[in-house]
Order: sequence, then C-alpha cells, then structure tokens
Amino acid sequence: MPPQAQPSDQPSQEQQGESVETFKAQVNVVNIFFNVKDKHGLLMPGLTKGDFEVIEDGKPQTIKYFASDADQPLTLGLLIDTSPSQERVLTIEQESCVEFLQSVLRPKDLAFLINFDSDIDLDQDYTNNVGSIRRALNKLQIGGGAVGGGPVGLGGGPVPNAHPRSTALNDAVYVAADEKLKTEVGRKAMIIFTDGEDEGSHLKIRDAIEAAQKADTMCYVILIADRGGWYQGFGEGDMRKLAEETGGRVIEVGNNQQKLRQAFDQIQQELRSQYNIGYTPTNSKLDGSYRKIQIRAKGGDYKVQARQGYYALAKD
Repeated sequence: MPPQAQPSDQPSQEQQGESVETFKAQVNVVNIFFNVKDKHGLLMPGLTKGDFEVIEDGKPQTIKYFASDADQPLTLGLLIDTSPSQERVLTIEQESCVEFLQSVLRPKDLAFLINFDSDIDLDQDYTNNVGSIRRALNKLQIGGGAVGGGPVGLGGGPVPNAHPRSTALNDAVYVAADEKLKTEVGRKAMIIFTDGEDEGSHLKIRDAIEAAQKADTMCYVILIADRGGWYQGFGEGDMRKLAEETGGRVIEVGNNQQKLRQAFDQIQQELRSQYNIGYTPTNSKLDGSYRKIQIRAKGGDYKVQARQGYYALAKD
C-alpha cells in the first residue's frame, strides 16, 4: 500500500499480525516496509511491535499495524543502462538477472524490464514469466536499447533525448516510478543497473527521488561498469541519495559477475526479511507536503533501513 492516504470504512483492529486491509476506520494510514540490521550488517529477524518507535516530523506516532513477514506481493522493476559505458558488463547483467528472478519471483509477484540510454524503452511489461523477461534481456543492445522494445514516457513522462551517447538515468527512474509503479499496491522495488552517471536527462535527481517516494518504491542501485573502458568514474553521490531516501541501498560490483550475484543474494534476503509498520499520522492534513519519518529500534545497536519520508497525498 502506498504511503499516501488510504481511506477505509470499519472500526480498526490493533492486534499484531492483522492484515493492513483491516484498517477500516475513516483515517489515513502510512505503511512502511523496512529492514533491521545489527552493527555487523546482519539482518535481525524476530523483533516485535514493541521493539520499535516511529517519529514523524519530530512527533511520536502510535503503531497500529505490525508484521514481520513479507507475504504481500512484490512488484519489481528492473532498469538497465544500455549506454556505451556498459558495453563490457551487459552480458553478465543479462545472465545474473535471470538467475535472480528465478529465485525471487513467487506466483503472485510481478516484474517489468526497462532499458535506458539516450531513449527509455519498456522491453517487458508486467509478468511473472521469467522466460519472457529472459527473452527481453537477451535482446538488449548497447546504444540501441533493444530489438522490439516499446517506448515508455507516453503518459506525460520525459521524451527521448537526441544525444547518442546520453544516459537518461534520472528520466528512467522517474518514468518507472510515475508511470509503472505508482498505481501498484504492496511491496515495490526498483533495481537499477548503471555506472551512476546521468547525461542528457530532462529531469534532476531530486525529481527522480520524489517520484520514487510518491510511488512508495525502494530503489536499489547496482553500480556496474568496466573501469578499463572509456568511462572514468561513478556518479555515486546522486545514487546514494536516491537509494537512502527511498529505503534501498547502493552496491558497487565493478565488472565482477560474482560480486553481482552476491549483490542479488543480499537484495533477495532484504526483500524477504522485511518488517511492515502502519500508523495513523497525528498530522491528518492531506496537503501534499513531505513528512520526515524515523523508525527506531529500541534496546539494541541496530540500524533501520527504511525510507526517510512520504508525501501526504489524498488517494485518487
């Protein structure tokens, strides 16, 4: 469920483990998925509702819903950079993505595939069929997107730019969030394969971050490139902002396929080890403003990996 307002129509129940759909009072519920790790970076299972506190804009909130399983459907967007900097790593991306999807997708989950360079193409729309995504992945080409790829950006998103060596990274994240993920419910994540450097986007990184936050989507950025090629550096700063502010992470793998597989293993474990908290904000105004959130784990040296805020938007 997106973090914006979710109206409902029956008295709410507050016992731990209830479904979020049982929030049936005339209230707005903020719903957040997150991970907890110890000081060594190991995921911490088995925590309970009483182990957490939620702060919104500096004010404590009452947790009304808590779950420690990740049974809600997962909607996953794969965004692959097909600009020239990726020429030496595209093959390992294609192979490892298929392995990851085979292990992570369950019957009720969905995934889609977008590639971006100077243009943004939807290569495979929502599907649970790994074979369909594999075929789309195998068609990807450096600098030319994909054979048979369809345009995204038709619903008011960024238009293709005309720079042949461009990397429309910010635009691609915006389009994936605003035109694909925003209308979905449940757990949502974006995995972005790129060297991290945007060139030629119409939008700024802040626009991409805001779109992902409004779509309640975690962004995992896999920094991948062959440093022996023409590319000279990573645009890590913007990518870390994108990941941290949406509850995801940046993982640098260089051109190493084993590191990429390890990155996928980490992401899979995090997606399958999430806690879920829901609360009714003390600030009930649906004015579109951005609200800062802190989820704190009590009584331990734990790090909470969660989005840093949400937009108080009324449901359309």
